[in-house]
Amino acid sequence: MSTHYRLKPSRFTLQFKPSDKATVHGGQLAIAAVMERFGLKKRVRALKCLDPRTDKHKGYDAEVYVVGIIFALTNGGCTLAEVEKLSEDEALKAFLGIKRFPDESSVGEWLRNVGDKGAEAIRQIVRDFIGWSLEQAKPGRYKQAGKVECFFDDTQIEVSGHRFEGAKINYDGNLALGWQTLWVGPFLADGILGAEGDVSSQLPELLKLNAGLWKKEEGYLYADSASSSGNYLEAIDEHFGQWTVSYNKWTDVLERQAGAYPSAYWSKSIDRRGRKGETLKEQYAWTRHAPEGSSHPWDFAVARYRSCEDLFWRYSFIATKKVSDNAQTIFETHRLKGDFERCFSELLTDMDLHHPPCSALGANRAYYALATLAYDILQALKLIWLPESEQSHRVRTLVHRLLLIPVEIKRHARQILACFYAPAHMVTWWRHFISMLLPRCAVLASG
Repeated sequence: MSTHYRLKPSRFTLQFKPSDKATVHGGQLAIAAVMERFGLKKRVRALKCLDPRTDKHKGYDAEVYVVGIIFALTNGGCTLAEVEKLSEDEALKAFLGIKRFPDESSVGEWLRNVGDKGAEAIRQIVRDFIGWSLEQAKPGRYKQAGKVECFFDDTQIEVSGHRFEGAKINYDGNLALGWQTLWVGPFLADGILGAEGDVSSQLPELLKLNAGLWKKEEGYLYADSASSSGNYLEAIDEHFGQWTVSYNKWTDVLERQAGAYPSAYWSKSIDRRGRKGETLKEQYAWTRHAPEGSSHPWDFAVARYRSCEDLFWRYSFIATKKVSDNAQTIFETHRLKGDFERCFSELLTDMDLHHPPCSALGANRAYYALATLAYDILQALKLIWLPESEQSHRVRTLVHRLLLIPVEIKRHARQILACFYAPAHMVTWWRHFISMLLPRCAVLASG
């Protein structure tokens, strides 16, 4: 590189002008457009459990709470106080059509009042939204090799103090709320916070409730070893044509079976890099086993591996529905579940869902159901309408690149003119997007 580049700060004059006609959150219009196109307001109004008021002529309508929490989460907010802070942004309220957002205490009281029934209703809205989104999206953007990949997992959301209803001591000895979730393609389809029983207790119910989002022959489910007992494998097989489940519990029987197989039974040895950088010799085979609670045996892909320093083979097992004789492919495919695990980490980190906002379990369930909807709206916005070059972006990148758009509000002849200061390369996209999703908003020619 022949040109020399260096940092040389410029001198400039800076002037501050207080204004209630400007906002940096203009991109929230995209979130509002997706919600309007889906008909979220109408769906919320139709659910009486989301509006516990005795006097419907006072207070906030249910949709104000719903969209307020969604806007706060997609703005980067992480507490109920962030909903109240939206009221300070006059320009944002002007073009979103909201006179006032509820304060922190009102939001908390609403969440507690709607409780578990409200959470169930919001979960159904989420399922409807994902079905609606998948119908509009190009299959090539969410299918892999013609399959709709799904993922079931439980995460532990650690809490401090003893005021969180439903919290229990987890494997690490910390107080936590378990969140059992089901992912369908890029969407978080459903989840149950603070469920009773083991960490996969809600798997059969979640599969049953959401089975309409994929066709059995086109579905592929990944799950961890917590879902490997016989009753869970049978529930999975009922809803998916193909699936893989890690199996690292109760492996004594399987290890004895694998250890008894002759060398000729195993595949050709391949070299693989271990977790510590060591070179491993690995071979693959098949076996069958009936885990506890199963009415019949299942196929298990087996891998045996060892380094030059190991005296004995070590083994890994994956329960699956055998569709080919290549056990190695099963292991390679199953490793793709790491993409879903990264999405889970992205969801919790970028939307700061590590901190439940309320002490009541029902209120937290309603909040996390709304957080699920907020995340899925962002995913739908990317999946359906953004160009191919934007498909790899995570949540915080979408917020920074798409939703943080300066807007200035001007009023002319009783009409609102919102001036978007969008990056030059995104102006065409914004014009097309608003014209398509919000035809009631007239888009002026560039000038």
